[in-house]
Amino acid sequence: MKGMIAKLTALAGALALSSAACAQDYDIALNNGRVIDPETGLDAVRHVGIRGDRIVTISETPLSGTRTLDVSGRIVAPGFVDLHAHGQNILSGRVQALDGVTTALELESGVLPVADFYERAEAEGRPINFGAASSWAHARIAAVMDVDPDADTYWFFRYIGDPRWQTELADDERLSAILRHISTGIDEGGLGIGILLGYAPGIGRSEYHAVNALAAARDVPTFTHARFLSAIEPQSSFEGFQEMVAVAAATGAHMHISHLNSISLSDIDRIAEMVEGAQARGINITVEAYPYGAGATGIGAAMFRGPDWRERMGGIEYSDFTVQGEPLDEERFHDLQENAPGTGIVVHFLNPDERPEHQAYLDRSILFPGGAIASDGGPWALGSDRLMGDVWPLPEEAHSHPRSAGTYGRFLRIYARERGVIDWPEAVAKASYYPARIMSDSVPQMRRKGRLQPGMDADIVVFDPETVSDRATFERPAQTTIGFDYVIVNGVVLVDAGELDPTILPGRAIRGTVASGAE
Repeated sequence: MKGMIAKLTALAGALALSSAACAQDYDIALNNGRVIDPETGLDAVRHVGIRGDRIVTISETPLSGTRTLDVSGRIVAPGFVDLHAHGQNILSGRVQALDGVTTALELESGVLPVADFYERAEAEGRPINFGAASSWAHARIAAVMDVDPDADTYWFFRYIGDPRWQTELADDERLSAILRHISTGIDEGGLGIGILLGYAPGIGRSEYHAVNALAAARDVPTFTHARFLSAIEPQSSFEGFQEMVAVAAATGAHMHISHLNSISLSDIDRIAEMVEGAQARGINITVEAYPYGAGATGIGAAMFRGPDWRERMGGIEYSDFTVQGEPLDEERFHDLQENAPGTGIVVHFLNPDERPEHQAYLDRSILFPGGAIASDGGPWALGSDRLMGDVWPLPEEAHSHPRSAGTYGRFLRIYARERGVIDWPEAVAKASYYPARIMSDSVPQMRRKGRLQPGMDADIVVFDPETVSDRATFERPAQTTIGFDYVIVNGVVLVDAGELDPTILPGRAIRGTVASGAE
């Protein structure tokens, strides 16, 4: 009997050890959080087990892992996916990680050569996932100006004040060269075609149609900055959106509209109705927006030229333009436009804090059904020098648009917590699932992102819904978002208890179907 008891005791001990081993078969366990998965509709207290770079289980009972974290009172959500991120370097990625972003893609502008972009980024390393579209603007400048493009997102700024590439029509030979450049970029992993049409509004309609026809043939999306920025017809923002709707219908290309908020001006209601009508009739159009009433670009952009451009933008003043936080006057504006057209400016086209009708315009874009939140954020600079390389922490005097640091914290704070115009699951969807879904048809890797389910990538954010908030302002943009306790990228804890770990770079390349070899 004693021998039997001993055997049973030993067996029970072995089973207990086996059970404990199974319970700890996770690298990371996130317990007691409010888990939100926008695709399945899950919104409940659950426990998440991570092994390697994948989510292994979503459990109704607590888990144990090599590292076990109690995230009670926190929302556990898929990592945020930014479809419009121009700051493709280490510092920009670190700042965005503190804003909940785990994947940042350069799609509206794109780059060329695409292969050089990926090679440089992988050689340097990135804190968050990265990728880029093939650039129409780079291709057009290369063809018209007879130059070799550089895989720097801001390479086209060198030519931002040159009307030749912005207005000269493309004959058959030149159009073939443009399309060839773009197609090569897709072959090299480009995630679609970025089309900065608003920076070259004088180009032919047939060229824009041909670029979208190429996208349809290659089964990739296009990402368009609309042709016009004006509340006055003809050549109005409404007309620019009509062109995008017509081209999408005619070619069958997936048409993604960049920054719906800043390109629609006061005509957003009519434009939104047009886009919703096209969607309802089966046209593949998607949109994005950011929660600010100001944009940023180069002062030499075509949209700020012409005899009546200020009236077309609703009577905008020169003082609505700032350089490093300082408002411009007419003399300074024209001096920079003439002599330094690539100078970065912030342009305040809406004032939602003081004008309720402007807040309503912004809301119409932000709350567009199925629309993504995207930052349109850029790199950071000290004076006129961009901050490149392995920089941390973010210098207090660095400047950029505040959206480069605070887009998602601002969106969550204002729209979900303070105003309550959307609930937390919808807010999470707009930041993670909707942008991933926009890319999922053409980019196989994106089918595992923006979702919190077993088998999905372990790109996860854990944030406090009561405190998550942007801190970046136009006066002091170099202030990172607070409230994100943990940001996990490919199963690696990049933000730990609210602090970013600068010793790790767990980001990976996101490539298009051709280069990834996936189907």
